[in-house]
Amino acid sequence: MSDHIDAATALSEKSKHYLTLEDKFGAHNYHPLPVVLEKGEGVFVWDVDGNKYFDFLSGYSAMNQGHRHPDIMKALTEQAAKLTLTSRAFYNNVLGEFEKYITGYFGYDKVLPMNTGAEAVETALKLARKWAYKVKGIDAGKAVILTATENFHGRTISIISFSTDPVSKDGFGPFTPGFVTVDYNNIPALEKALEDKNVAAFLVEPIQGEAGVHVPDDGYLSKAASLCKANNVLFIADEIQTGLARTGKMLACDHENVRPDVLILGKALSGGVLPVSAVLADDEIMLTILPGEHGSTYGGNPLACAVAIESLKVLKREHMAEHAAQMGQLFRERIRGLNSPLIKEIRGKGLLNAIVIDHSDKDAAWQICLKLRDAGLLAKPTHGDKIRFAPPLVITKEQILECVDIIASCL
Repeated sequence: MSDHIDAATALSEKSKHYLTLEDKFGAHNYHPLPVVLEKGEGVFVWDVDGNKYFDFLSGYSAMNQGHRHPDIMKALTEQAAKLTLTSRAFYNNVLGEFEKYITGYFGYDKVLPMNTGAEAVETALKLARKWAYKVKGIDAGKAVILTATENFHGRTISIISFSTDPVSKDGFGPFTPGFVTVDYNNIPALEKALEDKNVAAFLVEPIQGEAGVHVPDDGYLSKAASLCKANNVLFIADEIQTGLARTGKMLACDHENVRPDVLILGKALSGGVLPVSAVLADDEIMLTILPGEHGSTYGGNPLACAVAIESLKVLKREHMAEHAAQMGQLFRERIRGLNSPLIKEIRGKGLLNAIVIDHSDKDAAWQICLKLRDAGLLAKPTHGDKIRFAPPLVITKEQILECVDIIASCL
């Protein structure tokens, strides 16, 4: 096996078989934790050797409702037995129901359904530019979109064009123009950037997940949204990871009573079953895009729509936002109570949390995650020294306490 696989880790021959297949035939664009999973249910996953683990990544918050939630699986199988795809060349009997349901759910006039999170971000960027030219009156080709430092919105060329992460960006130029980056969680910097009358929008994550669960100061989002409104600039919230009950509210923006002009959703919109994303906005923004100007073969397919409706229903029916708030508070309190010299900082809201590791070994976070795996808990480092902890929102109090004990033993 190559260095792409952590060869020093004790693995069964069965696990090594699957790792070797990926190493030989797959692109080396990921560095996964060496564990080969074959089953999931609720907060748990099992590997090919039958070992059971707590899933503390939840598919980067795609599995908020838990692995294979029975109601979501029922919606999937019932729709799959009838119709999966029509393309948007024709109408189908599920898309309109989904559009009505999700716009009512979040209080917007219109939705534009897509598949992946990156597609939804690209859709929001295109919407912002169209609105800038057709409504705000910015000269053609002059629109500027503001973004934040340490952002993560996806991997397309346009999105990495405004990334400040060298690993995401280096070697992929030339980059798409029209973006200006301002410091995250810095209102004066945003205010200064908004002096440019060609600014069309400000794209921001309410909490930066990939950056290590960077929670901004209280009031940052509401002040940023107010500044955008005062300057006739669209406030675009990327809630792909932070939305859908993850942070203890249905949207992370709800913590500050902010209603984004453009709302981007994905991941848990399908309960981790298949790729579903969506962009929501009111008519003034959404109707600037006309037939033929944007679309997707799979966007709004009936299978995705049926699954998304049920995924949203589950979140409310099972009060997952409220539960996430309670369990997240308990988790952070117990982690603080460990008083571990290895924990430099604890960050988070709801069940989106992270610890910053203080150790002279730059690989300490990775080594801790290997120990966590061996103890029955799966988590992954981000940005080197941070470990993100984001279990499915169905996790119980007893399970939280058990997992804190596991984390304590590994630290």
